[in-house]
Amino acid sequence: MSNLLVTGGAGFIGANFVHYWMKTYPQDKVIVLDALTYAGNKANLDPVADNPNFVFSHGNICDTELVETLLKEHRIDTLVHFAAESHVDRSITGPDAFIETNIIGTHSLLKAAKKIWLDEGLNKENHRFHHVSTDEVYGTLGPEDPAFSETTAYAPNSPYSASKAASDHLVRAYHHTYGLNVTTSNCSNNYGPYHFPEKLIPLVITNILQDKPLPIYGDGQQIRDWLYVEDHARGIELVIKKGRLGHSYNLGGVNEWKNIDIVRSICAYIDEEFASNREFAAKYPAARSATHSRSQSLIQFVRDRPGHDQRYAIDPDKSVRELDYSPRETFESGLKKTIAWYLNSREWWEDVLDGSYQTWTFEEHNQL
Repeated sequence: MSNLLVTGGAGFIGANFVHYWMKTYPQDKVIVLDALTYAGNKANLDPVADNPNFVFSHGNICDTELVETLLKEHRIDTLVHFAAESHVDRSITGPDAFIETNIIGTHSLLKAAKKIWLDEGLNKENHRFHHVSTDEVYGTLGPEDPAFSETTAYAPNSPYSASKAASDHLVRAYHHTYGLNVTTSNCSNNYGPYHFPEKLIPLVITNILQDKPLPIYGDGQQIRDWLYVEDHARGIELVIKKGRLGHSYNLGGVNEWKNIDIVRSICAYIDEEFASNREFAAKYPAARSATHSRSQSLIQFVRDRPGHDQRYAIDPDKSVRELDYSPRETFESGLKKTIAWYLNSREWWEDVLDGSYQTWTFEEHNQL
């Protein structure tokens, strides 16, 4: 049995991890700490809300005393750190929040973990601080460059990726300086259920369903490696259970796609669904489709964002060799699952887009 503290557990990846962990380890206790900022949604945790082994704490990771209290009160032995500001566009227009949450917040967690686990001796030997990071800390790749490995030099190009790189270094330092038991995972782009509709895939899906433009940066030729969110959760599980202390592990989907090709694939699949399923046509009258090309007419190319990285690609060989890691979903199968979830979860994404949960508008994309 383990007692987990999951920071940012009401966000997209954190909530999917909580669902996965509680299904896989029903005897474990899971405490979620989340500030419920714009991208955090307590409704993401509704499937586990009534589980007696689940506890939700509304608070900020920068509140070191609160973190210390949770670590002691629930005798936490495993801290899984998802909480982060993660939208590159927002980091360009407002970087302060990224410095506060991603750097100062991570340091707050490390200080609390050191104090409770090492200085006060609670779970001094049997503890784990797992830090969830991103492939964006490595910078950008050319078309023929080898994929990012764990030895690739850091070269972040946005305030977001720079703040994540700084947090990675802090986690490493607390291991080498103080002996804190840490691991880090750097993942490629995630997609799946509960994804906040400011990121590419959920933005395209929900905009199609609302008959809104599909803003594509530049020429849409940017390449990303995509990882289905439940495959990411399994990868984190393997790092926690089998990863070497002080080590980083790359978790990727080995699925490189151009942004424009992803958008066209989503358009084609949704058009097919509407052409063959009267239920969806009735549910989403704004997006009714008679031909396979209708949704693609919504595509509009907009000004590229500053410092836009051209290509990310993850080499997961270390995770494959040491952890026996491999994704179970292909990009096509994962994308179909994701689209099906959004088609059947209208109330969720409409609530997210309503009021305080405000996604990026087409105009905001264009202005960047």
